[in-house]
Amino acid sequence: MSAAAMTPDQARAAAERVMAHCDELAALSETPDALTRVYLSPEHQRANALTGDWMREAGMTVWQDSVGNICGRYEGTTPDAPALLLGSHLDTVRDAGRYDGMLGVLTAIETVRHLHQQNRRLPLAVEVVGFGDEEGTRFGITLLGSRGLAGTWPGEWLEKEDEQGTRVVDALRDFGLDPHRLSDAARPLGEIAAYLELHIEQGPCLEQADLALGVVTAINGARRLNCTFTGQAGHAGTVPMGQRRDALAGAAEWMTEIERTTRAAGQDRVATVGALQCKPGAVNVIPGQARLSLDIRGPEEEPLEALLEDLLARAHAIAERRGLTFDADEFYRIAATACDTSLQQHLANAVTDVQGSAPHLPSGAGHDAIALADHWPVAMLFVRCKGGISHHPAESVTTEDVAQAIRAYTQAATDVATHSPRSP
Repeated sequence: MSAAAMTPDQARAAAERVMAHCDELAALSETPDALTRVYLSPEHQRANALTGDWMREAGMTVWQDSVGNICGRYEGTTPDAPALLLGSHLDTVRDAGRYDGMLGVLTAIETVRHLHQQNRRLPLAVEVVGFGDEEGTRFGITLLGSRGLAGTWPGEWLEKEDEQGTRVVDALRDFGLDPHRLSDAARPLGEIAAYLELHIEQGPCLEQADLALGVVTAINGARRLNCTFTGQAGHAGTVPMGQRRDALAGAAEWMTEIERTTRAAGQDRVATVGALQCKPGAVNVIPGQARLSLDIRGPEEEPLEALLEDLLARAHAIAERRGLTFDADEFYRIAATACDTSLQQHLANAVTDVQGSAPHLPSGAGHDAIALADHWPVAMLFVRCKGGISHHPAESVTTEDVAQAIRAYTQAATDVATHSPRSP
């Protein structure tokens, strides 16, 4: 172990700070009995101020950018060196857990604190960012913070409204920001070398493997559709079974096909029917229409698209055989985001050093890394969470796992900054 490497005792102390800081951030909520902290709210402002204080204590220069992200910079060995960006988000869903997003920001601060305590500078600067919005809870549009930094925030977002009718443009002004200066948050390509994000897994795979850490291969792409089977409503007692055009029965058959086909397809693809309604919806009437949602995700675009085409073809075949019609309307699409292979290797080396092996797995949920991958190489480190539970107050990590994560994260960040082709 080099003199600058983090010892287990140092990592334990850092993890205890992180856990305490997560508790402090969890107290910044719009409701006293459940954690809810949304973009451009008073709680967001207080979270930025508190996180900024911790960044300064760790040795960083701190600023809030024009879209409300809180940012800190630890200079490299040469002035104005490109930065290795670390971080995650500080906003939450409603009735949230206290580690989704926040853990990534706070462990990044501890990485810089360690470098500062060792009086060590790296060839790249290290910057930490607490993104103001990843979840999209308030305005229904996601990744506002990271898209602001990437310069890919559509102008029409300014007119989006929250449930109270407050527009984004007005919320920015209330927060003390100038809506006409949003582009100031966008970082020139040459200022950032790469992005590393630490995040709880939000799934059960690491827990099932009895391992604390894993390396993310890709962030799943997704397709979401509203689908409709249309048949003929009829009297439940008078229409013979062989003469029915039961839309709900067709939908039910397709749901079982979705499950069977997706399981057989493998390649980490998943499919979910999360909503189902039928009309007329009476106990004594054959359903004439069934509407259902389809959400499919996977880490690679071509296999994901092939699965979607297969599932839709099966729906049409079921409809034709049953005398129904089938329609599908895709209302959401996001491409899969592959993590950079070189960055993955740096993370895998560090994770192997810390826990003996480095499992690789895709992320089924979206992250800020999606927005940044448009411009810079990205990679992610996952930390085990109890029961795979996330977006819920029961979200839980252990101090021991967080300590391992900080050791691996610090080692990987140091290695990336030292060996990056962007290093001066």
